[in-house]
Formats: sequence, C-alpha cells, structure tokens
Amino acid sequence: MGHDHAHGARRAGNSRRMWIALAINLAMLVAAVAGGLITGSLALLADAGHVISDVGAIGLGLAAAGLASRPGAGRRTFGYERSEVIAALANGVALVVIAVLIVVAAIGRLSDPPDVEATGMVVIGVVGLAGNALAAWVLARGDRSDINLEGVLRHAAADALGSLAVVASGIVILAGGGLIADPIASLAIAVLITASSVRLIREPLDVLMESAPEGVDPDELGRAICDTAGVVSVHELHVWTVTSGFDALAAHVVVGEAGDRDRARREVEYLLRDRFGIEHTTLQMEEAGREGELLDLQLPLQSP
Repeated sequence: MGHDHAHGARRAGNSRRMWIALAINLAMLVAAVAGGLITGSLALLADAGHVISDVGAIGLGLAAAGLASRPGAGRRTFGYERSEVIAALANGVALVVIAVLIVVAAIGRLSDPPDVEATGMVVIGVVGLAGNALAAWVLARGDRSDINLEGVLRHAAADALGSLAVVASGIVILAGGGLIADPIASLAIAVLITASSVRLIREPLDVLMESAPEGVDPDELGRAICDTAGVVSVHELHVWTVTSGFDALAAHVVVGEAGDRDRARREVEYLLRDRFGIEHTTLQMEEAGREGELLDLQLPLQSP
C-alpha cells in the first residue's frame, strides 16, 4: 500500500508539471507560427512544428497518466498501467516522423534558400528559447524514472535546442553568412530531434517485450536467490517491468528437504526488495526432489 501511494503521488506531481509545461508550449506555439509566417523562416516553422509535437506529447502524457491511475478491474488486473509506456513509445515515433519531415523540407531549400527576416528570427527564437528552457526545467524537476514524463521532457529539451539553432542561424545571416544558414539550422534541429527519440523508442519496447528492468541482471539475481539460507535452486525465473517504477518477479524456489519454506520465502522477499528494489513478487516454494510435481486430482465422472 505504501508503494502504491508513493507511485500515485509521483504520478500526480509529474502531471502537475506537465500541465504547466502545456501552458508554456501553447504560448510558444502561437509565437513560433506567427514568427515563421512573418519572417519566412523555415527554421522557425520547423521549430513551430516541434512545438506542436510538444503540445501533442504533453496532452498524450496527461491522458496516459490519467488512464494509468485507474485501478485494475475485470480482465485488466494491472489496470491501465502500461498506457504511460505506450504514450512514451508514441512520442518517440512522433519525434522521428517530425525529424524526417524537417529534413525533406530543408533539403529542398539548400539549393535555393528563400529570403528570411533574420532580425525577427533572432527575436522570436530568443523568446522561444526562454519558454522552452523554462518548460524543460519544470519537467526536469519531476521524477525522471517515469518514462512518460521523460518522453515529454525530451520533446521540450529538443525544442529548446531547436530554438537555440534558430537564434544561431539568424545571427549568422545578420553577420553576412548567407541564407543557407536557415536550412542548415533546420537539419541540425532534425538531428537533435532524432537523437532525443532513441531512448523513447528503446525503453518502451523493452517494457512491452517484458525484458528485465534496467540495471537488473537476471543471472546475478538468480545467484543471489540461491545464496539465501535454505534455498537449493531456482527455476522459472521471470523478472519484468509493468510500467515505470513497477517491477515484478515470479519464480519457483526450491528449498532443501524438511527446510522451512516460509522462512526461505521471507528471506528471498527481503533480498529482492532490499537489494534489487523489487516489491511485487510471486514465489512458488518447492521441496527438493519434489519440484514440479502435480497433484493427481480425482475428478467426478460426468454423465453423458
């Protein structure tokens, strides 16, 4: 119960931060779109596109957090915990799509870059940089172990770097460096967006494929269980993550003949909680020489 309460408090705190970031990004979206249309800057419009993805990412993250807070019922015994993982994966894929669209548009402008209003680029870029940096700072102060929050944060951080690229390209153009700086800055934004999407795709896929939690070595874990007093061996060992901060384990633990199974189970549970941080466990205790035996149940015959 204490763990569930802490998990819920973490989710509520992260949701409050996402609401603040959403308000900031909506203001930045208006400024970026208006600035891109006024100045004709692709870099600003590319940055606006990323802000749109930020707004969508935050909205998706908030929806996922709301779903994840619903208790398990019926067939969904874990509730909707993994909605946060799915939201993070969707955000990662969205980042890649946006990066591809920016690259296509930037390549088209490399050979014939249009005129842009560099002064306006710099001014609006600075405003965007301040807003995006503020949103990223608000989100970064949350619980970073939450992959849902991390997905929203990486959108915000990449957008802050994108605004920095907009400012840099505007300064280069003002200094006489050429209009080609604008599409080059757009390509740099696309690279940053792609780099920020790697973890958002890899980690949710690991969870959905029920890989062992990050930092947990199943072999080391199995050896630690076998080193517990009274334990002979362990098999059918499975360890996975349901959602961020919710690791689970199931195993068949074999104890010596005439061993104290209850005591061994308590020792193993303490080990898993204290050393590996795993509190949700299902342990089937078996006696050496009898593991895997099935009860021969005599079922009544059914009349035809």
